[in-house]
Amino acid sequence: MKMKFLWKPAIQRAVTGHWKSFRMKPVMPPFPTGLKHAGLYLHVPFCGDLCPYCPYNRVKYDEGLFARYEAALHQEIDLYAPYLAGTTLGSLYIGGGTPTVNAKGLQRILAHLRTAFSFSGDICIELHPRHMDDSCLAMMRSEGVTLLSLGIESTSDNLLLKIGRRHDGRSALDALSRARRAGFKTVNVDLMFSLPGQTVRDWEEDVRAVLDLGVDQLSTYPMFAFPYTDLGREKRARAVMRPPGRTIRKMLEVTDTLCTANGLQRCAVWSWLRPSGQKFSSITRHQYIGFGPSAASMIGTHFYVNSFDVDAYADSLPGKRPVALSMEIDKALEMGYWLYWRVYELNITDRDFRREFGEDASLTSAFGHALWPLCLAGLAEHTSEGFRITPSGAYWVHRLQNEYSLNYIDRLWGVCRRNAWPGEVVL
Repeated sequence: MKMKFLWKPAIQRAVTGHWKSFRMKPVMPPFPTGLKHAGLYLHVPFCGDLCPYCPYNRVKYDEGLFARYEAALHQEIDLYAPYLAGTTLGSLYIGGGTPTVNAKGLQRILAHLRTAFSFSGDICIELHPRHMDDSCLAMMRSEGVTLLSLGIESTSDNLLLKIGRRHDGRSALDALSRARRAGFKTVNVDLMFSLPGQTVRDWEEDVRAVLDLGVDQLSTYPMFAFPYTDLGREKRARAVMRPPGRTIRKMLEVTDTLCTANGLQRCAVWSWLRPSGQKFSSITRHQYIGFGPSAASMIGTHFYVNSFDVDAYADSLPGKRPVALSMEIDKALEMGYWLYWRVYELNITDRDFRREFGEDASLTSAFGHALWPLCLAGLAEHTSEGFRITPSGAYWVHRLQNEYSLNYIDRLWGVCRRNAWPGEVVL
């Protein structure tokens, strides 16, 4: 435990140029102006059932509350539209919650986004197997959705019951088959490992089941009981245990072996993709604008999050933006943010770095002090294009990012879930 107080600040300093803790404050940031390119994010915080392990902001679906949310969301879109008129918006990611829990409402929102913004690029959406019948899939095709991600989590009925999921393995695989037939560019499947009572053989059966159906991309995640989730509160924060490292390593090795044998290549720390497919990813856009309760935005000079509370979010609009907390971002921190997600994608190139920060920017000048030691340790390798994280490095990146997720995300989201308009949050 004491070692964390040494290596975590050191890594933060090496990547971001900052020793001190970051602070999110209840200050209204400027509107995003002058952005050359960005992505859009839409958060739909409603679910038919609430999974106890889920860390994301969601509430039980209520028709009246959804109507308030939708009306406010249209107002938030209209507030931003003039400021993004000259921005190339290259993607729209829709997360939740369960975005299709009210498919007609989602269709109206998508139509508004397309008319409000000069949008081109892929539309990506998260789906729950219980809320994606054939008419819903057809609607999404007609509205321009191109990339799907199915939250199957497991094909084992026993394990699904243990984690509180309300679908079974057969219906989940049927949903995958129907999504594949519907003709989307990429169908990703999310599977969770290190579940309670799950064996390596159980995990292997899950991976084989989705690969046998021709999935385009597989994304895998261990289950962590964040202290602020329902599961975390039941166990109490100090009792929340992470999966053993040896189990994580073995399951990731099994995943890599099976995916490689089926023609998929590793495209991120947690994900494998067919070479012919287009990568589905929710969090690797460098700059993005978020809409909806708890949606985050990264605009280069500032990072900020909306109020998590649906009623507070709706009450704020249209008079003012529903921003709860914000933080100024200097150039060193922006570059560190960029590096964090390029490491997650396992590929850090000079070309991408210059694209974001100018032709005079140098990847090795900015981060050579952090990347060359990784090469010496066998965790990264130098290539003609920049640097690439090795398979051994991917495992340790996975462990490191879990460490930061369990701290930064838990502190920020935990406070925001308890208080609609929190005070300063130290990360």
